[in-house]
Amino acid sequence: MIDLIKLEQYTENNRIEAKKALGGLPHSIWETYSAFANTLGGVILLGVEEYRDKTFHTVNLPDPEGMVREFWELVNDPDKASANILTKKQVRIETVNGDRIILIEVPRAQRSDRPVYIDRDPVSGSYRRSGEGDYHCTREELAAMYRDAEVRTQDMLVLENETLSVFSPDTVLAYRKRMKRTRPNHIWENLSDEDFLEKLGAVNLGADGKPHPTAAGLLMFGRLDEIIKLYPDYYLDYREETDETKEWTDRVSTAMGSWSGNVLDFYFLVSSKLRHFPDAINKAVSEALANCLINADYYGRKGLVILRKKNLIVMSNPGDFRVDPAAARAGGLSDPRNGLLMKMFSLIDASSQTGSGIPGILYAWKMQGWSEPTITQSVDPNRVQLSLPLEKTAERKNFVKHADNRDLFETSARKDMIISYLTEHISATGDELCGLLNIKAPLLGGLLQELIDEEIVVKNEDLSPVTYKLKA
Repeated sequence: MIDLIKLEQYTENNRIEAKKALGGLPHSIWETYSAFANTLGGVILLGVEEYRDKTFHTVNLPDPEGMVREFWELVNDPDKASANILTKKQVRIETVNGDRIILIEVPRAQRSDRPVYIDRDPVSGSYRRSGEGDYHCTREELAAMYRDAEVRTQDMLVLENETLSVFSPDTVLAYRKRMKRTRPNHIWENLSDEDFLEKLGAVNLGADGKPHPTAAGLLMFGRLDEIIKLYPDYYLDYREETDETKEWTDRVSTAMGSWSGNVLDFYFLVSSKLRHFPDAINKAVSEALANCLINADYYGRKGLVILRKKNLIVMSNPGDFRVDPAAARAGGLSDPRNGLLMKMFSLIDASSQTGSGIPGILYAWKMQGWSEPTITQSVDPNRVQLSLPLEKTAERKNFVKHADNRDLFETSARKDMIISYLTEHISATGDELCGLLNIKAPLLGGLLQELIDEEIVVKNEDLSPVTYKLKA
């Protein structure tokens, strides 16, 4: 996260906090520990001073060993910190420019540990990081973290005060037609609507033994007036900008009363408007849209917004990351905020349940030669934003102009994806890599053989199935 050799090039930011600490372990270190743990993680530097010009300079700590011992005693004391999320390797003494400093790498806490708070009080002792500073969590942010900490996802809630009349029959019919096309002759095909919805997770039995809608069922198939009873800030909005006037023209919004207002109909309406690209991009955009809907915190403020500009699509949803952003980019790890919604979307082939969604989107963009998508998180309120550029990189333009060899570009892109995946996952089977790249085994075999010949990848035939990893 930080190169100590180039320390003077850094400044305090969302992921770095410097403290001179010549007087001992600073009290404010615990606010930063909580803030980093509850946001995106970060590095605390003790024995580093930030000058007025915002540059870092080291000072020599007189007793770093004593400070480290004190830190470990306090971080393991429940009276000080609600959870110790650190390993020994993440707290260490380093020598920089002849000065001994302490480096503390605070990871982003697992959702089951959040909120990480101090002084036994989650209300006054929970912090988050924004810009260069730590701030007290709002009650809204605390509530969101406690919801995410639950083992059962938010959308599994059974709404025992509601009946199946909350559903839009037209939406249920549209879903069943789509599923019949994507999964013909499925064993649920001839079930009644009520039995079908129960199998899907949209309906469950309440304590009274009667069927009631689940939160997922309400979101996916419900009518807007019923949805906002449970989610007062529920809001879905798609806007498209014209090339000439830069004004928003085409729009689908829950603020407009011409449609049901539920998640599924929004997906159908918007994905149909975002299908004017090559097939691989169309598929990736549809999956990105589904992922946005699946991972939204519908209790959050400002709603879910999709903006279609001339050279950019921006998808923004309420809620923060459930997994580390780097892990989401690498794939293989799925922790949806709304697990039942994911199941429903996957049954109509709109979403992957394997955690391969983000890598697949990045891969599709790379194969097209477009600028790489970006994923960002903001706080107060919590939001995640995916930006999808719709124009070629200079590298891709020059490649096509001078080489005109798409096969070579695709081979290079696929090999890069394999290397990135093995960097994050240590090893993988052929089936995993075929799924990641959406290619057949013979084509994958050729790519892997090239990487083996280049002494980048090694094959382990002692395991069944055979696995591949980067050469040490």
